[in-house]
Amino acid sequence: MTIRNLYLAAFAAAGIAGLALPLQAQDVELKIQHFLPAVAPAQKVLIEPWAKALEEQSKGQIKSRIFPSMQLGGKPPQLIDQVRDGVADVVWTLPSYTPGRFPIMSVFELPFMINNAEATTKAAWDFYQAYAKEEFADIHPILFHVHARGLIHTKGKAVQKVEDLSGLRLRAPSRPVGDALAKYGAVPVFMPVPQTPEALSKSVIDGAVVPWEVTVSLRLYELTDHHTQIPGARGLYTSVFLLGMNKKTYDGLSADQKKVVDANSGAALTGKIGAAWEDVEKPGLDAATKRGNKMLTMPEAEVAKMRKLAEPVTQAWVEEMNKQGKDGAKLLAAAQALIDKYGK
Repeated sequence: MTIRNLYLAAFAAAGIAGLALPLQAQDVELKIQHFLPAVAPAQKVLIEPWAKALEEQSKGQIKSRIFPSMQLGGKPPQLIDQVRDGVADVVWTLPSYTPGRFPIMSVFELPFMINNAEATTKAAWDFYQAYAKEEFADIHPILFHVHARGLIHTKGKAVQKVEDLSGLRLRAPSRPVGDALAKYGAVPVFMPVPQTPEALSKSVIDGAVVPWEVTVSLRLYELTDHHTQIPGARGLYTSVFLLGMNKKTYDGLSADQKKVVDANSGAALTGKIGAAWEDVEKPGLDAATKRGNKMLTMPEAEVAKMRKLAEPVTQAWVEEMNKQGKDGAKLLAAAQALIDKYGK
């Protein structure tokens, strides 16, 4: 059974509760926008199965049209406002594409937080429920999830110690990751991931930190030739993704339609989607290996240096939370405890 079919089955199982009552409301068509190509796992593994589950479990009342690669217009950092304002009914995006706007949830993007995508996705949803609802009060979150451990991908440069990063211009997805790269001597270049292929081909950057998953749809394995994984109990970094719905769209659904959406939201999905984002790493790794690219592993002693150098980044986040009237240390400890809980 393919990965996609596994998750179609998972969505079907998750939504059984939504079929308890007869459905007699008007039909709805959801406009779903995201920033990656249609072949990316975001669409094939998450969005398409989710949309199909909603249609089947609503007996055809909830239909969807998917707009990959920003086909409704705009740029990736605008997605969060597009779903808030109703340009799209549903979006898949990264809150970190709007820096400083969702600081609480960014705790999972601090250096060396992730153990694996499944455990950290489960932790992220629980953390949102307990601590970050206020940040997303103007939309209706369906799911938060994270990608698998990010790697360092470079063009013409082997990275096997911290000093190898000195001066390298590396695409960074978020402020915490960029701050950590700067501590290692690299030059972070912030950009949405769809801009990375062009930046690499024009030598605007020397590499990128991304998971294997995205290297296939954007063909980054052809634009880089060295790939360095960071071993240990916690990986170098991850990013938080949001599948979110416009509040008016959700509020306008009938009670039975809401049951279908709710049955395909949150905790019902976190385990399966988190596991999926581990599974979708293999095609990228396989493609780079087949091409003959160099696979590297950062030695443990160098990883220890990286963790030490990144500690001020985490401390700065704690202090920023404190300035906003939050208990930064408590929030950090809560996130770490949830990751540990689900990682056992």
